[in-house]
Amino acid sequence: MFSKSYQLLPQRDSSGLPRTPGLFVDRDGFTRSSYHKGLSFDNMPNVSNDDFTDTSQGWLSWICNLIVTFLVYICTFLTFPISGWFVLKTVPNYQRIVVFRLGRVCPPKGPGIVLVLPFIDQWQRVDLRTRAFNIPPCQVSTQDGGVLAVGADIQFRIWNPVMSVISVQDLNASTRMTAQNALTHSLSKKTVREIQTERVKLGEYLGMDINEMTRHWGLEVDRVELTLGSLVKAPDDGPCGSLIMPPSVPGLEGLTGPIQQLAMHFLGNSGSLQHKQEDCLTFMDELSSAPQTAVATPVSVEELLDEVKLLLSETLVRQVGACFQFNISSEDGRHHSYYVDLSQGSGAAGAGSLCTEPDVTLSMSDSDLLAMFRGELRPFAAYTSSRLKIQGDIKTAMKLEELIKLLKK
Repeated sequence: MFSKSYQLLPQRDSSGLPRTPGLFVDRDGFTRSSYHKGLSFDNMPNVSNDDFTDTSQGWLSWICNLIVTFLVYICTFLTFPISGWFVLKTVPNYQRIVVFRLGRVCPPKGPGIVLVLPFIDQWQRVDLRTRAFNIPPCQVSTQDGGVLAVGADIQFRIWNPVMSVISVQDLNASTRMTAQNALTHSLSKKTVREIQTERVKLGEYLGMDINEMTRHWGLEVDRVELTLGSLVKAPDDGPCGSLIMPPSVPGLEGLTGPIQQLAMHFLGNSGSLQHKQEDCLTFMDELSSAPQTAVATPVSVEELLDEVKLLLSETLVRQVGACFQFNISSEDGRHHSYYVDLSQGSGAAGAGSLCTEPDVTLSMSDSDLLAMFRGELRPFAAYTSSRLKIQGDIKTAMKLEELIKLLKK
């Protein structure tokens, strides 16, 4: 009974009997060698080569589609003054419309005025403009045993609207997941020194790797820029030698490598000037870790807000020219909202939300907010270390440095 060995069930019909394609399938397309591969793209047209002919459609199905389409055309023509509001679509130059007529994909339509038939056409707009997203800094284990926080800013665009619709369900989520996996996989084969010194070259290679995986989706990655965060774990001693680290800058102690040089260039040379001034001063108290100031530092957000109100002026409004919304979370779990409007007049500041849409929304804790306005924490360093979340333009958010400088004075 148990003498025979176990055998797998056949995955395909191997009976050898002649197959009948059925009523709605073309007999030639059914007997081709690539049929019944088990793939989801077997019956899809070769849209990558602009070939939208469906060879799996039988002659009877083709005749039925032709009759139904002809009847819909007649009904649309007879009711044209009314149906024109529903069947005519305006497509701008940066968009295309992908139409599925009776379930079968058609060539993309647009730009201009496009005719979409009722009842039998399902259509979807596709934006061809360049999009961008960022991968938040994630910890990557390098080849030399180090752990480095690395993120990326990625720009991509759709070059084939039909493939972007029929090949993937959620294009943005799939692209983000693919880019993050490619980032961690490619950088895990590099050392910390190579990542810090060859950041631009690694970004180009990463873009080519992502394009290789997403070209079947009809999109193309234009630019990949790596953003280096803090060095979580120093690499083991190896043949690469010790790392060349730039001098420490106040508020940027958690940053290393080229990212600190970028921050120094972006925020100005205030950090280096402070070092020079500290080296030249000989009358400072050596027992104190910081120079003594006569101005009392604020201990709460409300006191800080009162000091900000005293510094508001038309000159500051001309320098900044933006309004900011602060969403502050305290240690006891409460959330408060504050605003600083430096877009018009002499400026305004207070508790609550703005009546208009703010240019930048900043979310952080109350301790980090006090440290940032005291000059102990730079906005750029808080952003790269995920202590500050910014919604809006980052360059506009960094204009808060002007207000921080006035508070320090």
